[in-house]
Amino acid sequence: MVMNMSVHERIRVGPVKSSGSQSVCRFWQQGMCNRNPCRFAHGGELPLPRQQQQISNGVRSSHVYHRASRSESQSTAVGGGAARKKSEKQVCRDWKSGNCSRGDDKCRFLHSWSRGEGFSMLARLEGNADCSLTGPTGQVYALEVGMGFLFAGGAQDGVILAWNGSATGEQQGNPFQPAATLSGHTSAVISMKVGGGRLFSGSMDGTIKVWDISTLQCIQTMKGHDNAVMSLLCYSDFLLSCSLDQKIKVWAATGEDGSFEAVYTYEEGDGALAMCGVEDPDGKPVLLCSWNDDSVGLYELPSFAEKGRIFAKGEVRTIKGGPGGLVFTGDATGLLTVWKLAAKASGAAMAE
Repeated sequence: MVMNMSVHERIRVGPVKSSGSQSVCRFWQQGMCNRNPCRFAHGGELPLPRQQQQISNGVRSSHVYHRASRSESQSTAVGGGAARKKSEKQVCRDWKSGNCSRGDDKCRFLHSWSRGEGFSMLARLEGNADCSLTGPTGQVYALEVGMGFLFAGGAQDGVILAWNGSATGEQQGNPFQPAATLSGHTSAVISMKVGGGRLFSGSMDGTIKVWDISTLQCIQTMKGHDNAVMSLLCYSDFLLSCSLDQKIKVWAATGEDGSFEAVYTYEEGDGALAMCGVEDPDGKPVLLCSWNDDSVGLYELPSFAEKGRIFAKGEVRTIKGGPGGLVFTGDATGLLTVWKLAAKASGAAMAE
């Protein structure tokens, strides 16, 4: 009798007696625990997480779940029998690492590197390349080239270094000569973009500064983000910025003096890391923005309607567009992936 009770307690298929300080298994609460026995509680009378509760006739009720056998779906209710709806927004972390034991049909999360139509994965390039470039000592977070100048940002004091390219310097063995030091930010500059005769710089201080390249003077400071400005993008007559404050902002020159102000804000639940603008095969502008949930969203412009989502093993820190509808993403695990944008008529995205 004691032995049977011990087995009963470990499997937790019935009501659980109070075990004092024993913790509830967080994987069981999500319907994902595959341990038998499990050292944490699988309480038959414990309430399910809010997203697993069902509404019937206007009354919210909790159903009791039991540990499913290996031949059953792990997300089947004792009294119901309906399989849990598969998430279309989150990729399975176990599958990304090659360790998901639930399979494509039974796992409630995506087993795919993308969802949506209009793009497909062409290649995944793994490997590391080492190279060294001589230059200024210290960290460099951002580089930008425009109107004959090379700009570099990254110093903790917020300084931007500018070099002027010249044919005379090239003949002397150094095509770039120091031109100016742009001061104004109070923390490191981590994003820059040149457009319309201006240099836009985004900083960890949450501001964006506008510099007149002809004079190398700051002409405006734009405030609107509550965290580091991670990436900048020029689109038509607009400037787009994204930040760790979970927002993408659209700025337009609305003032008589050409000053910018925020005209639109798009927000998600995760910090934004990098942006890239491309055109799909139909000639329509598409924005790609990576978020710190290891995903990249594809959005139609100017509506910001989501076209699909790309998933990665780690945070995608950089995105670049290429010829012929190619898009390159690089993530925190060192993986470079090549994607192909396709017309809607070509069908759904496929991950290889």
